[in-house]
Amino acid sequence: MHLVTDNPFSGLEAFVTENVPLARFTWYKIGGPARYLVQPRSIEELQEAARRCTETNIPIYVLGLGANLLVCDQGVDGAVFRLNEEFWRRIKFTGNLLEVGAGTDMQKLLLRTVREGKSGLECLAGIPGTIGGGIRMNCGGKFGDIGSVISTVTVMDSQGNIFVRTKDDLVFDYRRTNIVAPFILGATIELEDDHPDAIMSRTREIWMYKRNTQPLNTKNCGCIFKNPRGLSAGALIDQSGLKGLRVGGAEVSTKHANFIVAHKGCSSQDVLKLIKIIKERVYDKHQVVLESEVRIWPL
Repeated sequence: MHLVTDNPFSGLEAFVTENVPLARFTWYKIGGPARYLVQPRSIEELQEAARRCTETNIPIYVLGLGANLLVCDQGVDGAVFRLNEEFWRRIKFTGNLLEVGAGTDMQKLLLRTVREGKSGLECLAGIPGTIGGGIRMNCGGKFGDIGSVISTVTVMDSQGNIFVRTKDDLVFDYRRTNIVAPFILGATIELEDDHPDAIMSRTREIWMYKRNTQPLNTKNCGCIFKNPRGLSAGALIDQSGLKGLRVGGAEVSTKHANFIVAHKGCSSQDVLKLIKIIKERVYDKHQVVLESEVRIWPL
């Protein structure tokens, strides 16, 4: 895609920077730079930057905590938006209704709800990311998913128009929602009263399960593949004899085969090659086509 040579974000230099390395913003700590990094401090700044992208045909990408993301080595020839400023991390409790900004860290929010004696987000224990990214992917696992407690989601299209999606027209499926707008701005979440000790006990139990079954202390991006219906992607990969397989600095985790760990010197290309090998081997052995759960930029 041809991008204009003049700076399309002229006058917005306070929150738009050029050629910014993205590796430090991702859990993998690998990948190339963003042509533009946009870190708006308000809805108005977000609207203005998004409109300029639309007017000049600059592709829009939205970055949360970079947990479910692989940035290719050549980087991203577009505008990467990070909703990480204070405005996007607001948290407000009104009875059992929680208002939260899209940039809020899910683990920090979970601990806050425990302290407040509000139950409903325990299923997020051990899942890194922001609320915006969590809603987009309907994150969760065997203990439940975030979609079950969402009441409303505020979204914005690339022209800067803002809409509130209600429970009636939201669909949360396995690792996806029916939200197509590029920006999730925030949400309201319905919680229930419970004793903080009881909530913490459930949260700790889920976190311990994750710690014992997943390589949490390594550089990874979470599960690489979605579980095929009725099957486990990790089990299929394991049964294909792929645990411990390495390509360059990328390795199929020996603890959980649906994780690819990045070792020193790993490149995004190493991970992509390993993903391709896994898909081919699993199909050859099980005739199952694995679908990526990790987001790959700019593919």
